[in-house]
Formats: sequence, structure tokens, C-alpha cells
Amino acid sequence: MVDCGEGTQMQLRRSRIRFTKLSAVFISHLHGDHCFGLIGMISTFGLLGRTAKLDVYAPAALESMLDEQMRLFCHGLDYEVVFHVVDTTQQQVIYEDRSLTVESIPLAHRVPCCGFLFKEKPTKPHIKRDMMDFYGIPISQIDNIKGGADWVTPEGEVIPNNRLVTPAEPVRSYAYCSDTRYVPTLHERVKGVTALYHESTYGEDNMQHAEKYYHSTARQAAMVARDAQVGKLLLGHYSSRYEDENILLLEAKKVFDNSFLCDEQMIFEL
Repeated sequence: MVDCGEGTQMQLRRSRIRFTKLSAVFISHLHGDHCFGLIGMISTFGLLGRTAKLDVYAPAALESMLDEQMRLFCHGLDYEVVFHVVDTTQQQVIYEDRSLTVESIPLAHRVPCCGFLFKEKPTKPHIKRDMMDFYGIPISQIDNIKGGADWVTPEGEVIPNNRLVTPAEPVRSYAYCSDTRYVPTLHERVKGVTALYHESTYGEDNMQHAEKYYHSTARQAAMVARDAQVGKLLLGHYSSRYEDENILLLEAKKVFDNSFLCDEQMIFEL
């Protein structure tokens, strides 16, 4: 989970996501709309009998506050909450498992803030089962062939590896850039990602507000997407002054056509 504002538990239920599926929470910064829902969710997990540990990755200032909240409101939890301090000034790997890595992305907001870059790890090629059967290749050789080995028949014929496998699926990546002013070098940190979420609080008509409150315009978000050559741009975090966010979408599309407005419960294919 990335950020945890008020109403998170309701949204989880609406999305029909089982609470037990959640293993890690990444908090970008300490503004209420990004973290006020965390303690309530932790408490609910305890009431539901959770036993698996929950990892929380966040700026250092949250640790003491979360410890105090848990001391007051979460007596007798049967699971462990493990806090991991994230240095918001550095781009570095903060999480890794068998299938992906998560990196922090330094951003520029009124408080220490970072985004997160999710990268799939490369997978191995897919075996062509019909070719395996045709050449009588034993199952014990599958890992070798996935690793790039050719096959030599009993007659000495060399079967090239590319005849035995199909390429692995392309690696996907997703960059989440939370609250931030426009950072001209940000595109270098998210180069070529499959999808980029970038806040677009204002339009160019409110540039003064964007600069004052360290937010971005939709056009600036599109500039990052264009310069980074991303697959698609997802816009969000709109100011309430816009009754119709399509104004922001049109502004972004003038710079980067493959832009989309985000809304609650939306699903995007990567």
C-alpha cells in the first residue's frame, strides 16, 4: 500500500481486498491525507486477529508518533509492526523480495517527502513444451534451458536455445510521485517507467499557488512524463477549486498525450 489517508479501511472493503493480503505500507510524507488512516488500520488488523507482521516504510519523524499511538490505542497486538526509516533525500532500494524492488525517490515538498519506484525483477523465458517433447528433453534440463543453454541431441545436433523458449514478459515498473513541486531533474529518476503517477494539484492558472504550497501543475506533471519517456501518466491530487478535472487533463495532454485522470476505484493495466 502506498500512503494511508483517512477512509483507507472503507476503500479496502469497497475494493474487496482482503486485509490479510497487505504486508507493507509505504508513507511518502507526514501530511494527514497521506497518513491519518494508518493507526486505525493497524488497530483493526489487531481486532481481526492478524498474526503476520506488517512493515511500515516512512520518514523518520513518524516512528515516535506511531509508537505513542500504538501504546495508547493498540494494546495486546498479536502481530508485529516493523518500522523502517526512509531517507527522503536519497534514491535507494528500501524493499526487495523475489519479484520486485522498491526505491525511494526524493521529492520537494513543504515537509520531508519521497516517492516510490516499483520495479519488477526480470523473469526467465518460457519453455516451448512442444519442442521439449519433440526432442525428448528431460524435465531436469528445464532450468538450464531457461538459463540460456542449448540442447544437444543424442545424435550430436545442437538445438539453439531460441528454438526452445519464448521471450520472458517485459519488465514492468511504476513510479509514484506524491506531493511535490516541479523538479526539473525528476525525469532522470523515473526514466522509461511503464506508468508514472504524478500529482497535478493545479492548472497553469494557479501557478502562484503551486509555487507557494510546493505542488505541481498538470502541465508540469506532463513535462516530467514526456522527458522521462514513460508509458502512461496518471494524474491525481486535484485541488478542490476545480469542479471539472478535465481542465487539468486537457492541459497535460497538450504536452503528453497518454495522460489519464485518476479517480477512486479506477484500475489501470500495465
